[in-house]
Amino acid sequence: MSEAPERCAPASERRSDPLLATAAPAKRFVLVEQPGAWGRDALRDSRIAPPILASLRERCHAADARLLLIRRAHRGPATSRAFAVADARPGREAIAWGRFEDDAALADIDVTRLPAPPSASPAFLVCTHGRRDPCCAARGWPVASALSEAFPAQTWQCSHVGGDRFAANVLALPHGLYYGRVTPAEAAALAHRHVEGRVTLPSLRGRSCFPPAVQAAQHFARITLGVDEIDALPPVGTEHIAADETAVTLARAEGVVTVVVRQSESEPIPRPTCGATFATPMREWDLVELSAGHT
Repeated sequence: MSEAPERCAPASERRSDPLLATAAPAKRFVLVEQPGAWGRDALRDSRIAPPILASLRERCHAADARLLLIRRAHRGPATSRAFAVADARPGREAIAWGRFEDDAALADIDVTRLPAPPSASPAFLVCTHGRRDPCCAARGWPVASALSEAFPAQTWQCSHVGGDRFAANVLALPHGLYYGRVTPAEAAALAHRHVEGRVTLPSLRGRSCFPPAVQAAQHFARITLGVDEIDALPPVGTEHIAADETAVTLARAEGVVTVVVRQSESEPIPRPTCGATFATPMREWDLVELSAGHT
């Protein structure tokens, strides 16, 4: 008998696939509570009426919003479900929650506006979408359980966020910060640092509102300068200086930081997800130059 193929997350860890600049793009997030099992395509198989779901997806697409299903590990009987709209754009970071009793109410959600006063607390989403990729369930469930013990009101399981090979994946809202390869032992500390306004650099994949080149530039600048504040190093300019190189200017109190990053492709990865049937190269980033000015 042939051996079962290695799953994507352990294989990625063994290869040391880089996490940096892999956050999926989104300026907003729309969360809809949907208890119970999710199919491989969680939204399509969500049991939400197709016309209502299609309208909600269309509005999210127009607003550059990522639509995710969420659920609790253990949920008692309830007559209503939660939904949230989060704005991840710099300077506008906010998340607000509402309730709905039936799917028809989803047709009235304005995905560009908060449905209530903003919450004072962040939300932590852990991808546990096992029908999409078994690594997300195998590694996501223990992390969701650990986070639920430390932050019970703020932790949710969520549908596919991208980057299955980086499981367990944690998404911190409203900032849209993606973390990968989070372990149960690390999860609570990561969340506590987020509440304190700091990122966890070794696990950080990037921030969704920024393009990959900016995510990469921020990563290299954070590592070089030892900066871990969430709002530090905002981008103030980008310039393509070659077909594969981008100069990103980041702001800081001491003066701007200019980071030149180079984009390349990895060798084809034979198992980028557990369901993959062919090898696929992945985008990677290298630091070319970093110069820090002073005011």
